[in-house]
Amino acid sequence: MPLRRTTSAVALMGLAAALNVAPGAASAHGRTHDAEFRRLATFPAYLNSSIGDAAAAEISTVTADGRTVVYTDSPGKRLGFADITDPAAPKPGGTLAVGGEPTSVAHLGHLLLAAVNTRTSFTSPSGKLVVVDDRTRAVVREIDLGGQPDSVAVAPSGRYIAVAIENERDEDVDDGALPQSPAGYLSVIDTRTWKASAVSLSGLSSVAPSDPEPEYVSINARDEAVVSLQENNHIAVVSLRNKTVINHFSAGSVTVSGVDTLDDSQIVLNGTITAKREPDGVAWISDDLFASANEGDYEGGSRGWTIFDRGGKVVWDAGNSLEHIAVEHGLYPDGRSDAKGIEPENVAFARINGVPYVFVNAERGNFTAVYDVSDPRRPRFTQILPTAAGPEGVVAVPSRGLLIVSSETEDPAVNLRGAVNIYGLGHGQFPSIVSEDLIPWGTLGALSAVPGKSSQLVSVTDAAYSPTRILSIDVRSTPATIVGQRTVTKDGKPVGYDAEGLVARKAGGYWLGVEGSATKPNLLVRLNAAGAVQQEIGFPADIAAAVTTNGIEGVAEVGDYVWVAVQRSLKTDPQTINRIGRYDTRTGEWAWLGYPVDAAPLGWSGLSELVAVDGNTFAVIERDNQRGPQASIKKIYEFDVPATWTGFPTVPKRLAKDLLPLLKSDHGWVQDKIEGLAIAGNGHAYAVTDNDALDDATGETQFFRLNQPPDMALMPMSAPCQWLGSHWPA
Repeated sequence: MPLRRTTSAVALMGLAAALNVAPGAASAHGRTHDAEFRRLATFPAYLNSSIGDAAAAEISTVTADGRTVVYTDSPGKRLGFADITDPAAPKPGGTLAVGGEPTSVAHLGHLLLAAVNTRTSFTSPSGKLVVVDDRTRAVVREIDLGGQPDSVAVAPSGRYIAVAIENERDEDVDDGALPQSPAGYLSVIDTRTWKASAVSLSGLSSVAPSDPEPEYVSINARDEAVVSLQENNHIAVVSLRNKTVINHFSAGSVTVSGVDTLDDSQIVLNGTITAKREPDGVAWISDDLFASANEGDYEGGSRGWTIFDRGGKVVWDAGNSLEHIAVEHGLYPDGRSDAKGIEPENVAFARINGVPYVFVNAERGNFTAVYDVSDPRRPRFTQILPTAAGPEGVVAVPSRGLLIVSSETEDPAVNLRGAVNIYGLGHGQFPSIVSEDLIPWGTLGALSAVPGKSSQLVSVTDAAYSPTRILSIDVRSTPATIVGQRTVTKDGKPVGYDAEGLVARKAGGYWLGVEGSATKPNLLVRLNAAGAVQQEIGFPADIAAAVTTNGIEGVAEVGDYVWVAVQRSLKTDPQTINRIGRYDTRTGEWAWLGYPVDAAPLGWSGLSELVAVDGNTFAVIERDNQRGPQASIKKIYEFDVPATWTGFPTVPKRLAKDLLPLLKSDHGWVQDKIEGLAIAGNGHAYAVTDNDALDDATGETQFFRLNQPPDMALMPMSAPCQWLGSHWPA
């Protein structure tokens, strides 16, 4: 497909941020001039114990004074506490064991209400409501719930507590088919007597009516609970005062077109699904309307969210729009295309500064979408907030203008940890890059300037997607915008490479640096201007035999030479020395320089990009393989090449810029792979992270403008750049 240049909103660049860096703020793509939210902090749950502890953060609440986040830590069978007196600097507040697996937590005044699963088997479910004084953390009382709880909610009146008793099925029995006894129900607790009453939800749905599995509950100002029966694809409205079901209805099915339905290493929005909504989270947005997150479970999932009235009428449905938003922001998980896509997991409602908002968590997309529901029949998407992996809980603190999102994914092997994200009002950095016209993207593992086009860059997708595509990026807009794509072809057919390096040639076309594997060689691949393969060049036999699977990670061109950076040392080289290769396009000969890498405190360090600063000087990105708080080496170094050399000399290097402060500057989970670096024709330098296609990653992409001048916002876009400065200011 040829590169396309289509209409793009071109916004003036904002003032440079700290460190002379301007990570792009968003404009037309998901951001407006309305009040916005920005990420203030990320709090890993293990800070309340130790880094070796498997601590999660699933559902959260905030104490009545707005100063403490309380979250459920299911693996640890405890509640966790985080002091957010300063929301930008949360502090560990300790934990409290609750004698079982906490599944949900809410608060009533100074009382914390933890729903705790104590079952020993699926057929003999049990649970309790643990009531805790948040000032002393003393357990005030425990109430037997008679079954396995999932969600707990408190009436605005304070009179009632409702707990969804799911009594979830055993998915290893009959492949999880319904029905499975015993049935779930709604437990209602009158706070005057603290006695629990069971409200039956059996016989309501057409799907397994004898086995309701209530999932989530929310209560309006009329003391009415809306309850989602996810696997039953049903919704019930319960009068808590009368302990009776006053209405119930099917959540219905929806046909959604323009979505990806195949897990095939490419994002193609040409599929159609017809699916039951099977809602998970629900939240009243008024006494008569509520929102549902249609995650799906047993056999459904519509990939969006819905607003219903209390009688069951669909007032509004997101259709394919939420997944399209994910695609535009590089947060679409292709690996879930044949399942439930982004999986909307939960919703919350809050009125902040007079604006009514609905917040929607996408569990597999790792984001929270923000909607203004001033007109609930026409919700208006306002922005997207990146989260830690697997967002589950979402709760707002209107009195402080805060939003809290808790994420349960806990996988220390890949440095993804259960965490609490804290957002406040203000302008953030995300998104710093988006696409227009629904161009799918991710894994931006390389950057290159485009000769003759001063404000354009190109990037390339890696092995996570196939076929390989070259993406055109307009850096005049804020955020930077992917405006075109070109599919790489070989012998007239689309081809997939693990492309980790890219340079646009002055003579036209491109060089790709292709990283090899145990079965595929490392290659230099020359493409023509249409993206068709013209030549594949492998390493010399001795190098090819000694290179590891961490091979080519950067490519540059200077005159008749093509240069490559090898990510990690060869098997035959010292482990602290990596290779910089030079290929002579006239003779076909290779020459090699040694590059000394920093020792990593954890894991390993290596090279992930190579850029020609001039004919004699090169810049590399040197990084470790750590993310989150363990990340330590994310740097740009420069080195000069000798005029002539023989053998395998090691070049001295000099630090140009430490990128770690930039990666931390938006207060998220520090990204592992900063892999793209370019000096554009406008004299400005840019860097970008590879989001790993959301596979064992948060999926967030950060695009940095490394040397944007402070007065750029005052400079007409048509004016030539008069400020070049250094490429990587300190």
